[in-house]
Amino acid sequence: MSKKWVTVLGSTGSIGQSTLDVVSRNSERYGVFALVAGSNVTQMVADCQRVNPKFACLSDDVANQALTAELNRLKLPTKVIDYRTDLAMACQDSEVDMVMSAIVGAAGLLPTLYAVEAGKIVLLANKESLVMSGQLFIDKVKAHGATLLPIDSEHNAIFQSMPSGIQGHSDQCLHHHGVSKILLTGSGGPFRERPLSTFDDITVAEAVAHPNWSMGQKISVDSATMMNKGLEFIEAKWLFNAEVDDIEVVIHPQSMIHSMVQYVDGSVLAQMGQPDMRTPIAHAMAYPERIDAGVAPLNFSQMKDFSFHAPDFTRYPNLKLAMDACRVGQNATTTINAANEEAVAAFLRGQIRFPDIYCINADTLSALTLTYDASLEGVLACDADARTTAQQLITKRAVDV
Repeated sequence: MSKKWVTVLGSTGSIGQSTLDVVSRNSERYGVFALVAGSNVTQMVADCQRVNPKFACLSDDVANQALTAELNRLKLPTKVIDYRTDLAMACQDSEVDMVMSAIVGAAGLLPTLYAVEAGKIVLLANKESLVMSGQLFIDKVKAHGATLLPIDSEHNAIFQSMPSGIQGHSDQCLHHHGVSKILLTGSGGPFRERPLSTFDDITVAEAVAHPNWSMGQKISVDSATMMNKGLEFIEAKWLFNAEVDDIEVVIHPQSMIHSMVQYVDGSVLAQMGQPDMRTPIAHAMAYPERIDAGVAPLNFSQMKDFSFHAPDFTRYPNLKLAMDACRVGQNATTTINAANEEAVAAFLRGQIRFPDIYCINADTLSALTLTYDASLEGVLACDADARTTAQQLITKRAVDV
């Protein structure tokens, strides 16, 4: 069996590290072409020692220089490349078979599109790519013959529970394939039972402490507000050619059922497993085969009851905002994604309170007056304008904190 070569975008983050663990467990099947990350020199050096990539780069210039010096000192063979000039090569080189898109936020859109335009297998963990560019992204996948495989545990679960016709990105609606509804599950985050009257007092440490999953700070805060589920709602629409009314969000605190698909005959198919991202990563990397992910199976004799309930939009207004934006269209979803990135960053810096994240998102969306076309330039212009508006709103609110 010849090796498949993978480029990992966002390699020093939680998804990137889980990907490298799967690669290490299956080294006879996979090699690392390139590692791409932000500024974590220490982790990048350790990863170069561990998986011996052909290329590596950090987006921070000073950090990239430090990386070069350290790899030279250690006499490692990995070549350090420049983020601005060589990123396309890292995603599009003829040796590359698949690209793990795990850069957090809007920054992941352009490198993911590089991979799509080269017709690669794209392992999509960067949900913002679809939230921001929707139809444009899907059209490019089809035009360039790329293969799009979802990594988010929920979308990977839906993918596994769908008929093969939809797995291949059918132009036909879900109902044509006998699917009546997508049931998108979410844990409800760390504040599922916390009194609403205390939300002003939520600290950063509390917000990033997810009860079930180990994730980065931004996505952990998004899980606490359930904006993450809202972004996943939008992503599911594009991944599975669904209508807004085809998707239902269900709170499942145990995070063992990762999502479900309901069929017209009354059947419901669910994908279950430990809350460990190595499972969906391994599934997508080997699809349609199965490989070792290093994850223990569920022990049903030790499992307690599962529970499910509808989300409370008073507790999770960001979820409702994202679902409503999905119904409005592309400009709205691009706007809330940009606003949310700015608002979460401000919360993590201590500039605004936890409930202010929703206020910034909603007020930025309300301020949207221009209509942007569906081109990449239009998407990026909408994103930039939304960020400017959100930053202005953050400045006004930060005075009172």
